[in-house]
Amino acid sequence: MGRRIITEENIRKIQKVSRSYYVTLPMEIVREFKWETGKEVLVEKRGREIIIKDWK
Repeated sequence: MGRRIITEENIRKIQKVSRSYYVTLPMEIVREFKWETGKEVLVEKRGREIIIKDWK
């Protein structure tokens, strides 16, 4: 998959609930991957980037 063009819709803020941080995902990306609530994903750190992958 090629790099996505960065648009205002793709800019997200880091949020905090209790002692956890989270970032919301753009709906069009969630739909493209056919992800649903409860989907397990793998989160990896690569240099200064965070990669989110389908777990299975």
